[in-house]
Amino acid sequence: MNQSVEMVKTAYNALSDKKGEDITIIDIRNVSVMADYFIIASGTNSSQVQAMVDNVEEELGKKGYVCKQMEGYRTANWILMDYGDIIVHVFDRDNRLFYDLERIWRDGKTIDVETLS
Repeated sequence: MNQSVEMVKTAYNALSDKKGEDITIIDIRNVSVMADYFIIASGTNSSQVQAMVDNVEEELGKKGYVCKQMEGYRTANWILMDYGDIIVHVFDRDNRLFYDLERIWRDGKTIDVETLS
């Protein structure tokens, strides 16, 4: 399994473990050089959003992956985690609807975690 796919699966499961909502994986390899995948998820409130991010950081850290940069943790309405090959976006519900990254990155391919190999 390649590194990006392992990171995506780990992050997806970490978000799911904390009851993340509407977890979406977008393959952007053919659209952008900034990363291979975006993972977008929602939480119901700032505490849940932070818990989701904490769990992603912990689970990826156990596998030796370090977050290069994190933005938005304090306000927790949109937290961006940059792992190089993958970028994790965790939103509260309102900000996810407002920013609509799925529309902006519609040239990427939305994929199911089960199809990753």
